[in-house]
Amino acid sequence: MDMHDIVAHNPILGILRNVPLEKTVDYAEAAVAGGCSFFEVALNSPDALKQISLLRSRLGDRCLVGGGTSVTVELCKRALDAGAQFLLTPGTPLDVFEYCARNNVKLLPGVLTPSDIATSLEFGYRTLKLFPAGSMPLSYVKDLKGPFDGTSYVAIGGVSPGNIRRFLEAGCLGVGLASSLMPKEAVAAGDWEACAAYVRSFVEQAAGYAG
Repeated sequence: MDMHDIVAHNPILGILRNVPLEKTVDYAEAAVAGGCSFFEVALNSPDALKQISLLRSRLGDRCLVGGGTSVTVELCKRALDAGAQFLLTPGTPLDVFEYCARNNVKLLPGVLTPSDIATSLEFGYRTLKLFPAGSMPLSYVKDLKGPFDGTSYVAIGGVSPGNIRRFLEAGCLGVGLASSLMPKEAVAAGDWEACAAYVRSFVEQAAGYAG
């Protein structure tokens, strides 16, 4: 149910938000070729459920695919029916927590405050999505781990290839990248080799720095 081991083995989460449906497979394959095989598809994106199903059918043995922005139980059910292997929330919706805990669903809950963390722990979730991580000082993760020992954090929001190592060195178990996951010009041109090389460059830099 908790996602610590998954994140530990996949410290870079690629977030697909508003990626055109027709580019989905090429986009994800380029990321996988670059060393990122851990994906969140934002459920408030057009065609999100179709993208989850497409990625699971085309790359199912090469990557993990989750549904992000899972803010209601109905969205959770639809994402899981589409093939999502885990879910993420931007906050702490209690009905979603109750549903996921009751059904043993892997979940990365969104937290920012000590109260958010305490709520997540009540439901058995110790590996948490710190959001928006870029709005907090890098020392914040260490501060949180003091009273909440045994918790781990995936930094999302404000993460870019240029600061991944800083988040990992500050104690984060992993990081998530959305708009900065791929070079926009290369995506627009369909230059997937350049996209894979771009991803590979920051995946290799981040290797060995997970907190």
